[in-house]
Amino acid sequence: MDNPAPQTIVRGMAHDADILIVGGGLNGPCLALASAQAGLTSIVIDALPADVHAGAEFDGRSYALALASVRMLGALGLWHGLAPDAQPILQIKASDGRAGEGAAPFFLHFDSAELEEGPMGQMLEDRYLRRALLDAMAAEPKITHRPGTTVTAQSTGGAATVTLADGTTLTGRLLIGADGRKSGTAERAGIRRTGWDYGQTALVCAIAHDHPHEGIAHQFFMPPGPLAILPLPGNRSSIVWSERHADAERLMAADDDTFLAHLRPRFGDFLGEISLAGKRYSYPLNLTIANAFVAERLALIGDAAHGVHPIAGQGLNLGLRDVGALAEVLADAARRGEDIAAADVLARYQTWRRFDTASLALATDGVNRLFSNDNPALRLIRDIGMGAVGAVPALRRAFMREAAGLTGDVPRLLQGRVL
Repeated sequence: MDNPAPQTIVRGMAHDADILIVGGGLNGPCLALASAQAGLTSIVIDALPADVHAGAEFDGRSYALALASVRMLGALGLWHGLAPDAQPILQIKASDGRAGEGAAPFFLHFDSAELEEGPMGQMLEDRYLRRALLDAMAAEPKITHRPGTTVTAQSTGGAATVTLADGTTLTGRLLIGADGRKSGTAERAGIRRTGWDYGQTALVCAIAHDHPHEGIAHQFFMPPGPLAILPLPGNRSSIVWSERHADAERLMAADDDTFLAHLRPRFGDFLGEISLAGKRYSYPLNLTIANAFVAERLALIGDAAHGVHPIAGQGLNLGLRDVGALAEVLADAARRGEDIAAADVLARYQTWRRFDTASLALATDGVNRLFSNDNPALRLIRDIGMGAVGAVPALRRAFMREAAGLTGDVPRLLQGRVL
């Protein structure tokens, strides 16, 4: 049952909650839980019905959680319940190849033993993470979950106000857009976006295979786009397979046998025979960055702020870094008695997150452009360069720490510390 919305009184004005969060996927609920640690109330406005999120069947979707993201889930009180269903990522191997060549010799090999902090990350199925977030929100009296509804209008003059599809009006001190790459919250606020299409579509599914994966994640770079093979519990792996739009459309329209027939020469036989272990999904790949992460009494997080290529598996992790940074800024401001939606407060969040986002966006864009081709000269240069990185221990560890989310100005939650 949804929690009744508490009413807060701020400077003589009654609000339904301190924070109105538009988007009930993953980042929005995480921000609500993090903000509750600082005593802030929130309403999570979720377009999907609750029973869709809470489905118990495996549908093929999974997430690669960096070590810092795992620590954040621990600080939110979630990881203890999630850990039994997670698969540690113990090694990462990257190679350059073509369909039909099988597993090419790898030019990068990261082993978590070098980090001395445990696995670099964890693979977790969507069904477990979403259910944990729903349960945690239901148990937190400072959070109200409004599933199955959408926002049709918003204003941020003096207070944050939204109108829902059923005509209900909600007010808060701060409005958060956590509503994806085509964020209506950002659009209604007049925030424009910069980006471009990659000409690629990601095909996502889970694969069952004969041989154990040993907790090793593989990244095969191929001319049409990369293929990521990510370990799941048991003899299963999650794949994110990038193909050109037209080819991906044909593959999604094909039956399972045809789909697998095209996947096998790219996947190789190093894990034995493969079969589908869930539904198939696809989504177009593009780069889209909001020109501003904040506006009057408004902030964007996750894909609403930035959508990057999945080549490094950092999409959700980047969003969780937004959550950690914004929650920390809001918590510190609230404890100092500041208006949490003041322009200077929100500017701290934007300043904190813009450089990290731009750096990762440029890195993923550059790697995808460098590797998604079959130019012999570029193949030689990139293989030599990446091989050199893998051969130098200090550089190798630096890449590993970056992938694990341990570099830069890491928010307290992502260090595993509560707010």
